[in-house]
Amino acid sequence: MPGWSCLVTGAGGFLGQRIIHLLTQEEELQEIRALDKVFRPETREEFAKLQTKVKVTVLEGDILDAQCLRRACQGISVVIHTAAIIDVLGVIPRQTIMDINLKGTQNLLEACVQASVPAFIYTSSVDVAGPNSYKEIVVNGHEEEQRENTWSDPYPYSKKMAEKAVLAANGCILKDGGTFHTCSLRPMYIYGEKSPFITITIIRALKNNGTLDILSKFSIANPVYVGNVAWAHILAARGLQDPKKSPNIQGQFYYISDDTPHQSYDDLYYNLSKKWGFHLDSSWIPPLPLLYWFGFLLEVVSFLLHPIYNYRPPLNRHMIALSNSVFTFSYKKAQRDLGYEPPVSWEEAREKTSEWIGSLVEQQKGTLNTKIQ
Repeated sequence: MPGWSCLVTGAGGFLGQRIIHLLTQEEELQEIRALDKVFRPETREEFAKLQTKVKVTVLEGDILDAQCLRRACQGISVVIHTAAIIDVLGVIPRQTIMDINLKGTQNLLEACVQASVPAFIYTSSVDVAGPNSYKEIVVNGHEEEQRENTWSDPYPYSKKMAEKAVLAANGCILKDGGTFHTCSLRPMYIYGEKSPFITITIIRALKNNGTLDILSKFSIANPVYVGNVAWAHILAARGLQDPKKSPNIQGQFYYISDDTPHQSYDDLYYNLSKKWGFHLDSSWIPPLPLLYWFGFLLEVVSFLLHPIYNYRPPLNRHMIALSNSVFTFSYKKAQRDLGYEPPVSWEEAREKTSEWIGSLVEQQKGTLNTKIQ
């Protein structure tokens, strides 16, 4: 891979930043282009301080701007596409999610073909595989099972359709006559330092005397550490450019998990934060079937009120199924084809995330004290 270059979309995000950091350590890499709609000042500063010989170019641009994408793709060897809107509660308008997650991906694929970018890696989600019901049980699932999410909710639907577009584009002829190679990675729920979901959970618990909400008591999941997901993207970028490995990877999707113990999402949050005095809510939780139908009732209320009031229910059936199912997947295919071995153990990931949560707690307490004064 002499003198290669890489464009990362969503580079200012939770996963995108980790990928940028790992890319700076890649030999033969000449340039990283970090693309996002808006970068926070601290992210720009962080990228500017990177100790690397690789040129890091920060680009602000819209994934829906075809001209911007075409310029960003010029002279690029590999695109890693992480940019997406994640929303399982219906807070963001459906059309916005479809535009960013699906149309944005289609725009980027077209820009790659026009700019003759030979390799494209898509950050998909385990949500494209389901679960379709809280009754569905999957333990150490694998790619050959060909599972597909049937929910019409905009997030899983847009990610599913975008992944289909990415994999269908594999083998396309580029403008310079070359061949386009694509693959897709489906991470489990991603945790780690700077996780926006953990941040929200901890801030909410601090306002409730350290009590963590019980939202996923009935789930069994295999969450994955952000550093391990970022590493899988690096291996995919290498693999699609390797004449020996590339034929096995082209047009394929991979579940990305690690050796984090299978546990409920609630237990994950507790295990990561208990060092700082957080505890799980001991309140009574309705049985799962009752919770599911309550979510359905809230959806009906939302639908009936829609002509006069935009009611967004705190729960819906998709969220309840997603957060309360037994749904775990193996990374054996990624191990076989990409050479993926999670570099960060559960113990190390837990410690790093816990220490970050501690700093977040101190920061929030400092903010609270400032407000009081």
